[in-house]
Amino acid sequence: MKIYFDNAATTPLHPEVIKEVSQLMASTYGNPSSSHQFGRHAKTLVEQARKSIAKHLKASANELIFTAGGTEADNLILQNAVNNLGVKRIITSAIEHHAVLNMVAALKIKKNIEVHFVKLTPQGAVDLEDLEQLLKDMSVKTLVSLMYINNEISNLLPLKMVANLCQTYGAYFHSDTVQAIGHYAIDLEEIPIDFLVASAHKFHGPKGVGFAFIRKKFGIKPLIIGGAQEHGTRAGTENVHSIAGMALALDLALENLDKDKKYVENLKSHFINQLKKLDKNITFNGLSNDLKQSSYVTLNVRFPKNIPMMLFKLDLKGIAVSGGSACQSGSDKGSHVLQAILSAAEAQKSSVRFSFSKFNTLAEVDFALLALKELLD
Repeated sequence: MKIYFDNAATTPLHPEVIKEVSQLMASTYGNPSSSHQFGRHAKTLVEQARKSIAKHLKASANELIFTAGGTEADNLILQNAVNNLGVKRIITSAIEHHAVLNMVAALKIKKNIEVHFVKLTPQGAVDLEDLEQLLKDMSVKTLVSLMYINNEISNLLPLKMVANLCQTYGAYFHSDTVQAIGHYAIDLEEIPIDFLVASAHKFHGPKGVGFAFIRKKFGIKPLIIGGAQEHGTRAGTENVHSIAGMALALDLALENLDKDKKYVENLKSHFINQLKKLDKNITFNGLSNDLKQSSYVTLNVRFPKNIPMMLFKLDLKGIAVSGGSACQSGSDKGSHVLQAILSAAEAQKSSVRFSFSKFNTLAEVDFALLALKELLD
């Protein structure tokens, strides 16, 4: 049996998305910037996708910029905040995705901006009192960058509360929502987020395509210089079939959201309950075992001891999981998230991130439990 429990890293494409993208690759090959009918048709598909995605978010279509994914979108927003909006200070956390942390570190060096890391609880939740104090002490234009759902420990940020705090103190608010789009409804009319990002492959869409949401009151300058595509904000011919596939994937994700969430949540809940029976000393990182304070997709499990080559051993049994962010798979430094919230002794124990989707089954969860029992014996 081959089991894929690494959906926080990337998801399998939805069969309907595969069909749509394949058809478009064969039939729609015009350049969206061309004035002939082939180009106009391609352009229409891009703009229809933009309107469809914007409608789901209750945003304006002209507030969305298509990118190659979440990392590019985060970079676009952070660099523009400093270079064009006059941001001199960034408040973030030590457990953000490296698309944010590494960009912030680069801006600190290149642009001499202030960087403040908000305090975290022992479970990795943002200390809202400390965040408010940092905002109260604001003397220069400030951007807050905090992810909605942590990609490793799945903690949920109280998004509206943080957005309102930023609005109260006049700070910009950017949230990496890559783990949330397609899994949670976000109403941008209700929540005053200034910037957010998405990546299609996190919700059963194609890899290599995503978008940035940027409130229309902010002028954005491109990182990639060339043509005037994406309303002058991102040069380069649009990835038409992938953009259309992303829009369809989001349609499919949100139209069955409640049903799919309940189904996946049941898989996660069953896994938690059975793990506790398997070994009473198994614990969970962050708030990932709290079904109300974490994403229903991800569970980060800490085992009672270090099990050498645990991920490899699970892979040999046909079970695909992760020890942290897939973007760090080439790093030998371990998870920066777990290092930030665990003691040195606890961080040495084996931790595994299991992440589920609507395409997983209860039988797969039970198979994984048997495999884990063998490794723990």
